[in-house]
This record gives sequence, C-alpha cells and structure tokens, in this order.
Amino acid sequence: MRHRKSGRKLNRSNTHRAAMFKNMVRALLTYEQIRTTEAKAKELRRIADKLITLAIRNDLHSRRQAYKVLGSHQMVQRLFDEIGPRFAEGQGGYTRIVKMSQPRKGDCAPMVIIELTKKASEASAEAPAKEEPKKAPAKKAEKPAKKEEPKAEETPEAAEKADEE
Repeated sequence: MRHRKSGRKLNRSNTHRAAMFKNMVRALLTYEQIRTTEAKAKELRRIADKLITLAIRNDLHSRRQAYKVLGSHQMVQRLFDEIGPRFAEGQGGYTRIVKMSQPRKGDCAPMVIIELTKKASEASAEAPAKEEPKKAPAKKAEKPAKKEEPKAEETPEAAEKADEE
C-alpha cells in the first residue's frame, strides 16, 4: 500500500531517482528550459519550485538547504542572485510545462519542455519597460512660424531677380 508516499518511482531506485533529479534541476537552472518526459517533468516541477521559493526567502538556512540539492556553490549563488529576484513578486507558478506534439521515437513516451516562466532575456526586457512610463513626456514650446523666402536656386523667378541685382 502507498499510504502517505508521494512521488513517482519512475522504475528507479531511491538513490538513482535522487541523483537524476539533482542533475535535472541543475540543468533547468542553468539553461532555464529542458526537454524531458512528462512524468519526469511533473516531478521535477516540485523540486524546482521549492528551490526558487528558498531563493526568494534568501537567508543562510535557505542557502544551505539549496546546497543540499544542488551540490555546487556556483549554482546556489546563481539561484539566489539571478533567478530568485526575478520571481520575488510571485507566489508559485515558477515553472511551465509545454507538451510537445511528437512523442519520443524509441518508446513513444510523451515529451514536454519544462521551463522557467520568467527567463533572463524577458526579465532584462521588462526592466526598461517599467522605467519608461514613469518619466513624464517633455512638453515642447510652440514657436511662431517664420516665413522663409524661396532661395534663388529653388525658383526661376528668384534666379532672374538675383541676376538683375
């Protein structure tokens, strides 16, 4: 019986499953999107969302908990310095699963792309967009229009008058 046992086994031992998800979450945080099977992506979403929640908290204990999963100081630093601040306003929904049209060739497994909802390129594009509406447009002062006389080169009549003078 599976009372109070959450998660999918994915036909792997406990240590194999833990190592696989550590590798997958590292790849997801590095590349911000990866292609995998639907079952693995749904399990990976749980781990990735918990790590991003730790990054939003941003304290020493959270960093130590993230290091347990990631196993790399560089990955923890990237998670807390780059990825965490992007999601500071939100409460959940940090990853998105997009189903692909074609299944995997060998075993016909349903494939998906799991990605972060806010990517680095989108976050950098949003920052200047937020600053622009805050600035008030400068008002231009109206100047009286001056009447310009046509130059000698523009009209033949003006050229004749210039020759006479």
